Amino acid sequence: MPRSRSDTRQRIRDCALKLFVEKGFGSTSMRDIAHCVGVTEGALYRHFLGKDELAWHLFSEGFVGLAERLERRQAAAHGVAAKLDGMLDEFLALFDADPALFSFLLLAQHGQLDKVTADMPNPVEIVRRVVAEAMERGEIAAGNANLVAALVLGLVLQPATFAVYGRLTRPLGLRAPDIRRACRRILDLPPS
Repeated sequence: MPRSRSDTRQRIRDCALKLFVEKGFGSTSMRDIAHCVGVTEGALYRHFLGKDELAWHLFSEGFVGLAERLERRQAAAHGVAAKLDGMLDEFLALFDADPALFSFLLLAQHGQLDKVTADMPNPVEIVRRVVAEAMERGEIAAGNANLVAALVLGLVLQPATFAVYGRLTRPLGLRAPDIRRACRRILDLPPS
């Protein structure tokens, strides 16, 4: 039975993510991806104009998808602690469910963030906004919302980086209680 276009795009996604994470973006060719997918290089170009377009597609889809998940979780929660717990759960769930995507987002961000537009849902901006609003409500001490958001994100992203490089065992969700405690310390919130 012939494969559908969506099935082929899913295989392209999976192979590209795997190769970009394992070999690096610069060392992965469209030929490598086509070989992994099991299609000709020409067939691959019918889906994407090139490696840069493919990388941006993967990054923007994952970046926006994560932002939308974070937005739903924080909107459903009440209070900064519950909002941050929900968002932390989303970060860790993504890492554990799709480590190749999370690793790609983490490792490729510096080459892709300059393409992010102001109208795109943005995970970093969502965390920053939750922190800023909590400061405005007096739930946490007033301060630099960008710095506090960076500290909170670092508590998630640095363990994820360690897991990518094998310094922490997976699933990363097992680390959620420790990350929550550290987050509460940074925000000077009582322990859960």
